Amino acid sequence: MSLDFILKHEGNNSKGAVLLFHGLTGSPFELKKYGQFLFNSGYDVFAECLPGHGEKFEEIYTVKYQDWLDFAYSRFERLKTEYKNVFVSGLCLGAVLALAVGIKYREQVTGIISLSTTLYLDGWRLPWYKCFMPIALNTILRFYYTYPECEPHGVKNLKTRNAVKKLLTKGDVGMNDFPMTGFKELLELSAYIRKNLSKVVSPILIIHSKEDDLTSTKSANAVNKNISSKDKEYIILYDSYHMVLYDNEKEFVFEKSLRFLDSHIKQTAKTEDFVCI
Repeated sequence: MSLDFILKHEGNNSKGAVLLFHGLTGSPFELKKYGQFLFNSGYDVFAECLPGHGEKFEEIYTVKYQDWLDFAYSRFERLKTEYKNVFVSGLCLGAVLALAVGIKYREQVTGIISLSTTLYLDGWRLPWYKCFMPIALNTILRFYYTYPECEPHGVKNLKTRNAVKKLLTKGDVGMNDFPMTGFKELLELSAYIRKNLSKVVSPILIIHSKEDDLTSTKSANAVNKNISSKDKEYIILYDSYHMVLYDNEKEFVFEKSLRFLDSHIKQTAKTEDFVCI
């Protein structure tokens, strides 16, 4: 069963394209409601499983962060040939990849929406022995240890959290564990992004929870401080955890995202706009 989704309006009736990237060990399923909202608001939406994710979960043990970059670049290049306005957005690892697209393609990116950007693994949910993580990441241990997905599953809202737990139990919308190999690739990718944040010049909306259980506001602060974008907005949430698209402030996140998209559309000149003299 494919978890990819592409939502397109008939003809040329969309405002533009929004390319979405999901989080580490997740799937496009976590972006579905967000994507549907943006589609209903006039945008064509594209979300596909990242390399190492999807039906063959075992591939997460061999994927490299360059595979994620190549995937993100190829999807953006494809959309850029079809749309004047191409926005990129993502959650967790997906937000890091959205920034990567901004670093490489600069002004070609109409805008970036960075949600729960994970440049550091320093959230309050991580266990006390996280200080030993570098040892495991740089030895053969990374192929044998996985960090179990556990409470609160990135969600503060209790009802939604229980629903997420049931979906994870089924095993068809994401992985139940975080492989150390995936952590290693994410951190190496994040190190590359941090070194190149100054190359981001596109308009950007950064949204991060004060109580993010996986990555603290240190990540979002680094983005906000080091990018070169003159048009930027940084919003901190106070009633959500990591999964901001499903938590208590999801409607606010949806509406702020739409407002950002609508305010940064580049208008295409029409023939009737010109007068021959």
